[in-house]
Amino acid sequence: MRVSLSWLKDLVQVNEPASQLGERLSMAGFEVEELDDLSSLTQGVVVGHVLERDKHPNADKLSVCKVNVGTDEPLQIVCGAKNVRAGIHVPVATVGAVLPAVNLTIKAGELRGVSSQGMICSLSELGQSSDVDGIAILDDLVDELPEPGSPIAPVLGLDDTVLELAITANRPDGLSMTGIAREVAALTGADLSLPDANAPEQIESLQPDAASAEAMTTGGIYALTAVQGVDGSARSPQWLQQRLQRGGVNPVNAVVDITNLVMLEQGQPLHAFDADALESLCGQSIQASDFGLRQARTDELFTGLDGREINLDERVQVVTCRDRAVAVAGVMGSAESGVTDSTKRIWLESALFTPTSVRNNSRATGQRTDASTRYEKGLPREVTLLAAGRALALMADMQGAQVGTCWQCSAEQGPDPVVTLRRHALHRLLGPLAATDEATHAVDLSDEQVEACLSALGCALTPTEDGWTVVAPPSRRMDLLREVDLIEEVARLVGFDRFQSHLPDPLRPGQLTLAQQAERRLRQRFSANGLQEITTLSLTSADVNDPNRIGISNPLLAETSHLRTSLWQEHLQVCRRNLQASQPGCWVFEIGHVFRPEGESIAQDSRLSGVICGERRLSRWQTSGKPQPLTYHQARGVLASVLASLGIEVQDKRLNDDQRLHPGRAASLVVEGRPLGCFGQLHPALCESEQLPAETYLFDLDLARLLAAATRSNRWSPQFKAYSTLPASERDLAMVVPRSLPSGELLQAIRKAGKPLLESVELIDRFEGGQLSDAQCSQAFRLRYRGKDSTLTDEQIQPVHDKVRQALVKQFQVELRS
Repeated sequence: MRVSLSWLKDLVQVNEPASQLGERLSMAGFEVEELDDLSSLTQGVVVGHVLERDKHPNADKLSVCKVNVGTDEPLQIVCGAKNVRAGIHVPVATVGAVLPAVNLTIKAGELRGVSSQGMICSLSELGQSSDVDGIAILDDLVDELPEPGSPIAPVLGLDDTVLELAITANRPDGLSMTGIAREVAALTGADLSLPDANAPEQIESLQPDAASAEAMTTGGIYALTAVQGVDGSARSPQWLQQRLQRGGVNPVNAVVDITNLVMLEQGQPLHAFDADALESLCGQSIQASDFGLRQARTDELFTGLDGREINLDERVQVVTCRDRAVAVAGVMGSAESGVTDSTKRIWLESALFTPTSVRNNSRATGQRTDASTRYEKGLPREVTLLAAGRALALMADMQGAQVGTCWQCSAEQGPDPVVTLRRHALHRLLGPLAATDEATHAVDLSDEQVEACLSALGCALTPTEDGWTVVAPPSRRMDLLREVDLIEEVARLVGFDRFQSHLPDPLRPGQLTLAQQAERRLRQRFSANGLQEITTLSLTSADVNDPNRIGISNPLLAETSHLRTSLWQEHLQVCRRNLQASQPGCWVFEIGHVFRPEGESIAQDSRLSGVICGERRLSRWQTSGKPQPLTYHQARGVLASVLASLGIEVQDKRLNDDQRLHPGRAASLVVEGRPLGCFGQLHPALCESEQLPAETYLFDLDLARLLAAATRSNRWSPQFKAYSTLPASERDLAMVVPRSLPSGELLQAIRKAGKPLLESVELIDRFEGGQLSDAQCSQAFRLRYRGKDSTLTDEQIQPVHDKVRQALVKQFQVELRS
């Protein structure tokens, strides 16, 4: 929002410099992004009176002028403009002047043999817009001409400063000059002098078709006023054009300029339809009831005021006249119904559209206008007719227009919302004011200070036993909705820096929970094992193969229109991009959230996922410079090392039905008897589609279940265990088992049967082929027995060893070989 300081001073008393006012607004929440001193555009430029104009002796297109600039002798200036003549007043840049608009420093010199001691300027050279081809003639621009030599800035309204404010989404009132004026008045206690704005005198009920009436009342209010006697060819007075230009709006004609002025002043967008053009388009006389509001049809053609043709679709809401689209609601009118030089009658539209519909219209058409910016943030209904009345009054005053009946279609307005503000809640949240020279100790805000702050905002307060009931003014009802909003306003106006910083009492030291410690340890161990942590977007595109992806209501891009249901798909793309960039491998992991529908709600789960693809970085020194990708068991060992560091025992079970993974080279990971996730080699078809090598391994784990197992009795905490001084006894056990029987189940059965003497067991050999059938394999295990108090004898070990053998035969029907 561009705020002209001179315009602001017409609305509220401002006694401080622009820089100080900008600092005050920034501290109050309206950040000043830029402070533009317009007078810098005309430093060294004065009013000049052209006394003589002669033809240049050596150039047909140049003139030699004698110009009075208030000095003892007139200046001789060579000018190339066609419209220069004797007797006119012009802006003159004297020698030494700097013109930032054209990056030019004026110097004395000669042009075709004739000396020139300055430059007669055009408006564009002074940073102003102009449709005049040539120099600026002040006689045509201002009514009262100052004396020659006077600074040009006051003449052209450039003795002004423009503050560029960043308006947050919760403060739509900041997109109007009256809203900023109210804010300044609340901050400084200055008096307001806002322009009169009254609703039209003659208001009748608008009766459109049923569908249009429903759409109009959904927005809140839709009003049309018939106006005759306007002049579309007339230009606005200079003061009005200057205010528009300071606000970043280009002047067009008197009618459009008035609607834009009211938009900047009141914050309510208005639009003028050419009544004669509408009747020409529709082929008959137009009444207010002929206007409607509907969704556009697929591929409906629309040409906007900017001349761009747009193919609309059903997402776009359009204003119609006899079912012909004449405007995209809240965004832009059509070129064929806009005000032109021949316009004599108009329909003035003043309406409210829902922020959602205007946002959809703007996104679908690719148009973002001053009107849509205001509608998207939300506008108060109360200002709609007031803004229309303000514009109608200006048209009647400036053009002598005859204002007809105002037709409105509006929803019933409910009671004013009431917010309860509790005194103890305010003091608890803000705390006491800091001690000052006047107050030697901290004190709470008094009731009078609270009431003064809220009254300055225009709130109506009613005292109660516990505090106040508050009714916010219409301009602030979009953001003053809760008790905490009112407390924030009090703190903002008093000054956040005036409150004492206080800590909770009593103070308690903070610490990480066990789950947080385990998650940090998990990240560290993955990194120590050569994996890099990455973060991918939780938003992704739609996928016909994944119906569980949940679409979001207002996506910015098609690629980020849905919530992700997994992490691994993006990880494969990360690996592909890295390999295409000539990286030898890509080992990555991520801890993140995924989403799934759960009835009518959305469930969020935490997942740990990663991919091991290609070689580990800087590892070819181990293979004499030759590439050597990991085998299945090597990749599985990386994950096993990480989980073992957390004290988690994982059992692998054969997995054949996961379409992501290679059948026969995939495992379901089980912890404490419950499935944790999966690990396996990527399916060949997926490797081919993603352009990844065959030796690509993926793991996808349930993070919550993993952390629950890791934090049970704090498994990773180091525990002291005395080193045994007694010797151990080892026995080997070989057996023939089905090839489909996992060794993990055999290990689990051996550990269970060998208690309490069995210290450890490991798989030392696996053999297939030879005299064994295709469905069999031989597995050998090494069992280590150790006593707690004494050296074990064969008589003590053998019963336990026999128990293990019998358990294996009974449970798995193995054929023992030793």
